[in-house]
Amino acid sequence: MKTTTIGIDLAKIVFQIHGVDERGKVSVRKQLKRAEMSSYFANLEPCLIGMEACGSAHYWARKLEGYGHTVKLMAPQFVKPYVKTNKNDMADAEAICEAVARPNMRFVAIKTVEQQAILSVHRARQGFVKARTAQGNQIRGLLAEFGIVIPQGIRSITKQMPEILEDGENGLPGAMRNLLERLTENLKEMDRQVKELEEKIQLWHRENTASRKLAEIPGLGPITASAIVATVGDAREFKNGRQLAAWMGLVPKQHSSGGKQTLLGISKRGDTYLRTLMIHGARAVIRFAENKAEPNVWLGKLMARRNKNIAAVALANKNARIVWALLANDRMFRPDYTPAAVVAGM
Repeated sequence: MKTTTIGIDLAKIVFQIHGVDERGKVSVRKQLKRAEMSSYFANLEPCLIGMEACGSAHYWARKLEGYGHTVKLMAPQFVKPYVKTNKNDMADAEAICEAVARPNMRFVAIKTVEQQAILSVHRARQGFVKARTAQGNQIRGLLAEFGIVIPQGIRSITKQMPEILEDGENGLPGAMRNLLERLTENLKEMDRQVKELEEKIQLWHRENTASRKLAEIPGLGPITASAIVATVGDAREFKNGRQLAAWMGLVPKQHSSGGKQTLLGISKRGDTYLRTLMIHGARAVIRFAENKAEPNVWLGKLMARRNKNIAAVALANKNARIVWALLANDRMFRPDYTPAAVVAGM
């Protein structure tokens, strides 16, 4: 029996394989160790391979495609409904094999090595930012126990800490001064790491045409633009701009039944990091528009009837659709652009 479709349950050491032939009959069901994966699929006739988009999935997808196979990645939540029994490696591999053959299944684009590399820099920077914030809050909390209050912000700590350590009348014991000096040095080191990683992202951004194109959109800087390009990849994988916005979790969540449409808050699906950058960028645009004598007509009307948070999400949603239009159609951003349908209706 010729195996036409295979589902692989990925793991660190032992991989579960489930394959079927063209009639849907089970043709292979076995476990492979990591060292056996390459040789097994190199000697197998080209077929359709399905995997969940989890750890190491993009690496194996690129490797198996190099052997001539067609590899499809799927979100784990889309595979779960196909699990027939209790969860185990064999049942998961069978569910993956079943799901990848569905004609209406949604797939995840396989990332290149370059995309994964710059996304790793983004993730490392994000980790340092969180650790830096936690360290700053710890320093501020410890000082508050001794009656010393520092305003919020990393700059406030680095600016006022030398004076606090040199002040001999603030009641801080010697052990506490040594601890604060150590924590402050650690805070400065993490701040330095964040700046160095941002420089690497800036360098990648300047060398990437698509990233520079997206940075022209108000609310999208080099950090957001590079993260979008590296995460989305080929925007033509999405049918339209709304699909990209929904993939980022920027559209309303539905709870509709019986023909009654009920829209809730945003779905918050997809990449949390990407969605956070989009909304923070929109907040910056709104803050600038508040001080502008004549803000954008659409944004001005939106701010007049909705609060800032709703306006920020709406603007982020709009920017996501603009991102799709620029990437999918290979266009440059034009602030005065008006769709042809709108012009025809005037």
